[in-house]
Amino acid sequence: MSTAFSMAFTALPEHIDELGHVNNTVWVGWVQDIATAHWDAAARSEDHGAFFWVVIRHEIDYRGNIAEGETVTGETWIPDAPQGAKSDRRVDFRTDAGKIIVSARTTWAMLDRASQRLVRVRPEVIAPFQISEEP
Repeated sequence: MSTAFSMAFTALPEHIDELGHVNNTVWVGWVQDIATAHWDAAARSEDHGAFFWVVIRHEIDYRGNIAEGETVTGETWIPDAPQGAKSDRRVDFRTDAGKIIVSARTTWAMLDRASQRLVRVRPEVIAPFQISEEP
């Protein structure tokens, strides 16, 4: 089992909505960015060349927000065993004080890069991304 993958995100002027906070669409983008970075960092080279992932569901809980210039740390991990071609991923965004302000559970489907068809997620493919409990 591995540990959670972390990455920092800073709110830029273009991320801010009319309420002065990071727009919801930016949070969704950050969820996808950290998932992609985790795959790029931890996937075995043969898996990276053979497969790719697409999102099929986002579920996001907003408990707070940040303003322009503020930074959060995103942490992501795979909490459960995959189901066929699908795998859930968790992402928590924490403030510098450690408070979780946005939490996401996304479902991704793995596709074969050559055929672009769904393929079953094998244990050896998902192992580098799983942890035994939440960080």
